[in-house]
Amino acid sequence: MKRFHLPLVILVLCSASLGMFFHKVYNLGFPLLPAQTADNWIVEARVSFEPTGGAVTARVFIPNEPKRFALLDENFISRGYGLTTDLSGENREAIWTTRQPSGRQTLYYRTTVSQLERERRMEAPYPGPVSMPNLEEPYRSAADAVVQRVRERSADITSFATVLIRDMNNTPDENMALFVSRTDTDRDKVRTAIQLLAGARIPARMVHGIPLTDRTRDLQPQVWLEVHNTRQWVAINPNTGAVGYPPNFLVWWYGDQDPVRLQRARNPQISFAVTQNFQDAVDVAQQRAQMMDSRVVDFSLFGLPIQTQNMYRVLLLVPVGAMLIVLLRNIVGVQTFGTFMPILIALSFRETQLLGGVILFTLIVSLGLAIRFYLERLKLLLVPRLAAVVIVVIMLMLALSILSHNLGIEHGLSIALFPMVILAMTIERMSLVWEEHGPSDAIRQGIGSLAVAVAGYLLMINPYIDHLFFVFPELLLIVLAVTLLLGRYTGYRLSELLRFRALSGRGNP
Repeated sequence: MKRFHLPLVILVLCSASLGMFFHKVYNLGFPLLPAQTADNWIVEARVSFEPTGGAVTARVFIPNEPKRFALLDENFISRGYGLTTDLSGENREAIWTTRQPSGRQTLYYRTTVSQLERERRMEAPYPGPVSMPNLEEPYRSAADAVVQRVRERSADITSFATVLIRDMNNTPDENMALFVSRTDTDRDKVRTAIQLLAGARIPARMVHGIPLTDRTRDLQPQVWLEVHNTRQWVAINPNTGAVGYPPNFLVWWYGDQDPVRLQRARNPQISFAVTQNFQDAVDVAQQRAQMMDSRVVDFSLFGLPIQTQNMYRVLLLVPVGAMLIVLLRNIVGVQTFGTFMPILIALSFRETQLLGGVILFTLIVSLGLAIRFYLERLKLLLVPRLAAVVIVVIMLMLALSILSHNLGIEHGLSIALFPMVILAMTIERMSLVWEEHGPSDAIRQGIGSLAVAVAGYLLMINPYIDHLFFVFPELLLIVLAVTLLLGRYTGYRLSELLRFRALSGRGNP
């Protein structure tokens, strides 16, 4: 009976996984392939604050007929709060109220937006020339000089704003230097630009928006400038002076105001999360599930907050990478340092990109190994030696980041994403193999570890695998079953068959 226990477990896991998978595909209609084009996005704003006592009112700006986008759906997620929405000048705001909250409060606003094929023509009446700013000397004379110099090199309102922004970002002359500095944020630049544009009687306003990028979280709004050219508002990039918003840029609110305003509360924080919306297919599946009285979709990942969804898009691929390591070690015979080191390095490659990650990993391990051999001469105990290696690894990562930044190699900054403890243990393990079995074995295992990490990276960035395991997380049961099956394999590895192929040939007549 014991020898049938493992096959029975594997059969149960595969049956449960495939049963749920086929039910979701054929009965509920979940898509098997990732969306090739997606115009819909889910944007979630997370607002948190601390009440100071008494009734609390939280006012949060939300989109109001944004250009190039249509609001398909909105959800306001809170517990124990009353909710109203209202217009506040050019903006729309959600107003949450409650009597006696306790502890830190968290509110969510979620919207589904669809990009329009044609930008919505929002003709705004010309507000007329704005009033001249009330500046004291020497700022008044400097502003007049800046306006005169920009006017000589521009042809209309839009080009005037473009030239002004470029002058602000280039090395400023003595007049411009009174208004800008190297430490200015984008918001400071836009404030200054609005003030200087007022010197030319040009109406301008500050704009805040969110770049719609798939699977991003903890986003902060970007600040842009808009000027009115007597017909419509024109967007200007405050860093380059380029005209027009970038693709998939969602305008959230206008004006130099904070997005969250509180009464009887403090420490407001707001962050945004974005994901591409596969909700069209999921909506159909949910409707079918309701008609069939199926509870499967109640446990779908699509019901989680967007930030949590984006996190699980990565975590769900870790078991696939672990199964790959088992396959390459137990069946192929690839030698690696540790069991899960390659898959953790592969996760780092997702952020550093493959070529840059391989170069950085090889460089840091090589330098760390050289220093580890020096530490061996000091005759340190195991724990102090490991601590010293960790410290050295962090110092090497810091030095490489600074050096690459000074050389203009921005990929070097991502070296901080490598797991430093894993790097330290890899260096320690490699040095021991070097001493006990020679440099050839150490280099072979190092190359094997790097090759497995590259294979894991290529597996985890595959969009089809990403889609399948996010939409059908029950497939992890099959991954578990395959891993258990490989755990009983005790036959020859492929590398051993190649190694002993000469012996097998001698027995042939």
